[in-house]
Amino acid sequence: MDSDRMPVALRRFDLTGRVAIVTGASSGLGETLAETLAAAGARVALVARRYDRLAKLADRIDGLAIEADLLDAAAVTAVVPQVAERLGPPEILINAAGNIFSHERAEDEPLDAIRQTMDLNLIAPLLLAQNVFPHMVAAGRGSVVNVSSISGRVGVPGIPQASYAATKLGLSGLTAELAVQWARHHIRVNTVAPGFFRSEITDSLYDDERSAAWLRRNTPLPLEAGPEDIAGAVLWLCGDAARYVTGQTIVVDGGWTAR
Repeated sequence: MDSDRMPVALRRFDLTGRVAIVTGASSGLGETLAETLAAAGARVALVARRYDRLAKLADRIDGLAIEADLLDAAAVTAVVPQVAERLGPPEILINAAGNIFSHERAEDEPLDAIRQTMDLNLIAPLLLAQNVFPHMVAAGRGSVVNVSSISGRVGVPGIPQASYAATKLGLSGLTAELAVQWARHHIRVNTVAPGFFRSEITDSLYDDERSAAWLRRNTPLPLEAGPEDIAGAVLWLCGDAARYVTGQTIVVDGGWTAR
């Protein structure tokens, strides 16, 4: 279809010329999100610890690889200046990096693991948002998308993750607060909360028949999701297609939390 005849709502998915930062981009959902944004026209900065993987992805999508350990506050604050200098002022921030550092039950979860989980999943996204803020103000627009989890909304039997769940719900609170504070600058802040989907981290769940059966029983939609099933919601939130959406947590879980 000729671009001049394309419906306005469809044209608003175009990210041509916008600079985006994607954390956790060396694998899984972060990698898929980076590829998706690049395909929509964005210039993408890829942030993670595993530089070798980032470099290969950067070659594929003509992006910028930035090695950074987001557990280190100094490394976090160094990311945005590098992006602004080498790609231009960022208008999109995708906080996709996240992890859990202990699989102990809540009563036994060690303090150092709790703090690491908080640092990576909640503090790093806030620091990065603070650092992109002046660039988005100068541009007169911006979109921050935090990647959360249904673990921030419901407990998941058999998978102990107290600190992880706390940080993921915390992202929704952070999202709502930043959305209200920054709305006057036309900066939108939203969260996407995925349910279970196949990735490097969850392959063992899907490959084990008992676990796979448990997932099927608890997911109303009869589908096995992958990162691409989350990417569409994130793409929508990044650009003008969602220009009237802010402060929201969008759940993409095949109906898991609707039961």
